[in-house]
Amino acid sequence: MTAPTRPAGVRSRRPLWAIYPTNRLAQLVGAAGVLWLLPGTVGVAAGAIGLVVVAGLAVFDYLRIPRSSGIEVTRSIPDPIGLGDRVELKYVVASNWRWPVLLRLSDEIPPGIATSIPSDSIELGAGMERTISVEAEGDARGHYTLGDVALRLSTSLGLLSRIVRVPLRSEVTVIPSFSNVRRFRLLAMQNRLSDVGVRALKQRGEGTAFAGMRDYVPGDDPRLLDWKSTARHSRLIVREQSIERSQTVISLIDCGRAMTQTAGRFTRFEHVLSAALVVSDVASTSGDRVGLIAFDNVVRAFVPPQQGVAALRNVRSALSGLDATLTEPDYAAAFRLLAMRQRRRALVLFFTDVIDARTARSFIAYAGRAAQRHSVVIVALQNDSLMEAARPGTDGSLALFKSAAAEELIREREESLARMRRVGVAVLDVSPSKMAASVVNRYLEIKSRGLL
Repeated sequence: MTAPTRPAGVRSRRPLWAIYPTNRLAQLVGAAGVLWLLPGTVGVAAGAIGLVVVAGLAVFDYLRIPRSSGIEVTRSIPDPIGLGDRVELKYVVASNWRWPVLLRLSDEIPPGIATSIPSDSIELGAGMERTISVEAEGDARGHYTLGDVALRLSTSLGLLSRIVRVPLRSEVTVIPSFSNVRRFRLLAMQNRLSDVGVRALKQRGEGTAFAGMRDYVPGDDPRLLDWKSTARHSRLIVREQSIERSQTVISLIDCGRAMTQTAGRFTRFEHVLSAALVVSDVASTSGDRVGLIAFDNVVRAFVPPQQGVAALRNVRSALSGLDATLTEPDYAAAFRLLAMRQRRRALVLFFTDVIDARTARSFIAYAGRAAQRHSVVIVALQNDSLMEAARPGTDGSLALFKSAAAEELIREREESLARMRRVGVAVLDVSPSKMAASVVNRYLEIKSRGLL
């Protein structure tokens, strides 16, 4: 998403003045005007004196209002922001004015970022600094520009206010949610991945990664004896090693019409992007090469498999620019690119959903051929609304018809998934909300069993 552009020759104009009267000043002027209603010369004198006093107070207030150089503002926000992730938007306001000031802050927030700036006035003493923190959330993926910050400044007398516009334009990008990435990393460091449903699977044997300790049995390699544990337990103890293999993991993402359906607050496509980012992060951290192919009726993005931090950065950048479209996916183009660019065996995680039998037949043909070379896992996204509609209702015949229609669609879908399994394609049928942990589990299972 790009910011709107102004027509050629049109420039933004600043107001002709920055000092504005407040309601309090208007009330004082009105009160002074009432004095003119007194009879005779008394009213004229009282009204004139009242207006002079009000004018003097206004001049006094004007002299105490900070100039634009008397207040400094800085703004900070994390970049990038994950879709649906909450971050802290901070404003640091510092005063180098010699008198206290009351200020109210406003900001130009783009529509892709959801936040609420407090409208309350903040008192800032002479030479003081205040930090204003508000919660912001990525509301729509895209590239956005945060505009200038405006300050309404006044004194405790409150007769006049000054509007100060501070140029603080900055860029921020909303990308697929990576709160799950941070969560998985944190739980992995704490050995608590089971809290999100991830099972730790290890294949024991010769290798370089420590897997555990066990009693010695005849035939074990003497080099694996752990002498400290042997002395502690008074019996021979050996170290077990897990087999480490570097493999290639490719996320194949369907950007077609099936991904445009909503699943909770966001579309199914957003859940797919988040899950693909999580499994790519886990695989990259494990030393594997990660890549990406995204397509609808054409190939929308391709990231060649590679290792390291740069690989994850390239995958994240490619995911950020994707959107689901109302077009039919071209499976032939996607699998043709996979065959040309990835000739060595790889783990292909295909995020899609197939409901109608006609589409399923062509899809199964391409997936079956790919499964002869690669380990293909179809991550089929369940339609939670459809599952709910299939439950028999008690609201009359219309509810029964809806339930029967939903059951028919679910049966066709299950038949298509069963045909995929028969041609050697693994199928992971999962709800979008549970997809990330399920995909990571399947990846760890394939890696631990050495199926590649």
